[in-house]
Amino acid sequence: MFISLLIVTFLIALIVSGLVGRFFSQPVERILGRIVEDDIRYAWTRYLTFAIYVVGISGGVRIFELEKYITSRYTDSNMPDLNLERWVLEVYRTIIETLQSIAWLLFSFFVFALIAYVIVRIAGKRHQSNEAKKKINE
Repeated sequence: MFISLLIVTFLIALIVSGLVGRFFSQPVERILGRIVEDDIRYAWTRYLTFAIYVVGISGGVRIFELEKYITSRYTDSNMPDLNLERWVLEVYRTIIETLQSIAWLLFSFFVFALIAYVIVRIAGKRHQSNEAKKKINE
């Protein structure tokens, strides 16, 4: 029963991560298009997609939480049963934890992307003003 629960939580975390990755692929692509050059944008997009999967699966499949179903710390009367209610709770936790982990990853990405965007804009304005000064001096 434990192996089934482990496989189910892994598959759910994988599916949720895939859906979130697809949902955010266009915004990430556009943001990176404004910040970095085209040749490196593809690599960064692929890396962020990979990170979404890794963070989502590792956040959704909580090995330490699932360990309570197989460890010998519990006596037979103390060990939690894997009944229908427990399965529903574990599936719900998997979905929520996967989404929460990915949300933190994407929040971090968007904060750093916003900072990078501001820096690129400031550098672009300085470059334009330097070009305008050179034209005036010529």
